[in-house]
Amino acid sequence: MQQRILGQQGLVVAEIGYGTMGTAIGYGPSDDTESIGAIRRAFELGTTHFDTARMYGWGDGEKLLGAAVAPFRDEITVATKFGIEFEPGRGFVPDSSPDKIRRVVDDSLRNLDVDHIDVLYQHLPDPNVPVEEVVGVMKEYVDAGKVRYLGLSNTDAEGVRRAHSVHPISVLQAEYSIFAHESETFFPVLEELGIGLVAYSPLARGFLGGSVEPRTAYTADDFRQFIPWWAPENFAANVDIVRELTRLAQSKGATLSQLALAWLLARKDYVVPIPGSRNTNRVAQNIAASELVLTETDLDRIAELAPNGGVGGSA
Repeated sequence: MQQRILGQQGLVVAEIGYGTMGTAIGYGPSDDTESIGAIRRAFELGTTHFDTARMYGWGDGEKLLGAAVAPFRDEITVATKFGIEFEPGRGFVPDSSPDKIRRVVDDSLRNLDVDHIDVLYQHLPDPNVPVEEVVGVMKEYVDAGKVRYLGLSNTDAEGVRRAHSVHPISVLQAEYSIFAHESETFFPVLEELGIGLVAYSPLARGFLGGSVEPRTAYTADDFRQFIPWWAPENFAANVDIVRELTRLAQSKGATLSQLALAWLLARKDYVVPIPGSRNTNRVAQNIAASELVLTETDLDRIAELAPNGGVGGSA
């Protein structure tokens, strides 16, 4: 695979990474052996950037990723995130208090079984803690050699600017796909400050994976139960979009997921999608998207089919 530069601090990764959330939470039952096999297959095929977070199983996802990449740890970059906790009765809540950051990052180093984290993200802004203070704590780990690059996730342009004023931010992680275009509003600030974009959910939580099913096919705790693309009033319209996108992909000898990933790679040269499949064949299929070239006619057709993304929005 080709390499892409994320930020101006030296972070270079293969153009398609691997996101591990599905190995721990969110998308039905998972099998650790299968997940480890998928992660290792991604590396064999050229992926060099692997993404996890504390909230992916509250450490279990980090432990699984650490075990999976141990044989080739020095050949890849590993990213994790802090800043989300779970409270009974309230659900997921932001928490980037300085002491909590330090405890979580120290736990992440142990869970991953590494001496440094390549990219450390604040997962979600905390309205009770200024981002400048958050980045100040993150910088402590950079200065100590325990973190190499800093990132933000699920924030806004002002948050990016304020964080970058304290310590260079190398990468922003945000949802981005043919079905979710909101991240494009970040392009001006990312280009001004020289920051890369890691695109999570690049296959639209599975809607662009090639085998979408209605909500009734998923378990009650599956994240797709709460995503408007799957709502009964939106589902049929989104399936129609997928049907036409699939036809376009087939005309190019590609799959729908390959088309979706190639579209992201064509948007900007600082965009790196992180699809995450637990199936080794799907992993290979996703990575092969790096070889698919889309023409201006292809891109115009995609824009015609999904000018504003998927019907109903992602949240």
